[in-house]
Amino acid sequence: MTAGFETAEDFGKVAVLLGGCSAERAISLKSGDAVLQALRQRGVDAHPLDSADEDFVKRLESGGFARVFNALHGRGGEDGVMQGLLEHLGFAYTGSGVLGSALAMDKLRTKQLWQGVGLPTPAFCVLNAQADLPQAASQVGFPMMLKPVREGSSIGMSKVDHESGLQQAWQAAKAYDNEVLAERWIEGAEFTTAIVGATALPLIRLETPRDFYDYDAKYQADSTRYHCPCGLPQDQESQLKELSLRAFSAVAASGWGRVDFMLDGAQRPWLIEVNTVPGMTDHSLVPMAARVHGWDMPELVWRLLETSAEKRG
Repeated sequence: MTAGFETAEDFGKVAVLLGGCSAERAISLKSGDAVLQALRQRGVDAHPLDSADEDFVKRLESGGFARVFNALHGRGGEDGVMQGLLEHLGFAYTGSGVLGSALAMDKLRTKQLWQGVGLPTPAFCVLNAQADLPQAASQVGFPMMLKPVREGSSIGMSKVDHESGLQQAWQAAKAYDNEVLAERWIEGAEFTTAIVGATALPLIRLETPRDFYDYDAKYQADSTRYHCPCGLPQDQESQLKELSLRAFSAVAASGWGRVDFMLDGAQRPWLIEVNTVPGMTDHSLVPMAARVHGWDMPELVWRLLETSAEKRG
């Protein structure tokens, strides 16, 4: 364990931020509660704080907290806004800093950065208005994914197989963001890499009978299958872990998070997105990979809390 955190008392009093006002509030409440219980199992003096409460900032400032475990998903918690507030108030906190949080939340800028450093990501274009829809058809082609630029948990995402479905999918994504990303569909297996500090945990291969790993597949369906170990040869998995670490670093992410990617039929990887505050529910992927790595939930949250000691860039 990191020097300075040999006992639970070394962390001091910890605020677990959960809930919030984003479209992912319900998931954040579950994640935060799971984190809270696991920290308390390890003897950490942890207390929940809902950032949607009117007196949230006052309670945070006056609560005698030494550091913050951020379990807020989506806008206002995962996009640099909360990170900026915590830095202004002088709190150490888990996960990425302001820049990494803001970039990773923005799927468009993430892909642009990856392109700039030569990392593989599917072809895409941006839809700002209905008049841009023909551009998606010509530049990206079918099938494609339409997604809000700044949302998580697959909210507002649709697979579009034909031009006839483009308008409806655009409207669904536009309900969450005025910028919509049209991304080339990659036919193949979906994987995720959980990252804690400088360690990439065992890859998880996701399998769902649905069109893609959508909100229901993530949080509600019993038909989703998670394969960890993922079934790839060890040398290939090692290469994909290294790619994930590079992709994570490229967007200035730090502390902990998750990198999602696809492997096409030719076994070529295509980076999809970075999550800087992944889910920590009973369906969540980071705890799953951690278990295969040898960490139970209390050990995992302890190590995540240790990332609050990292210096911010």
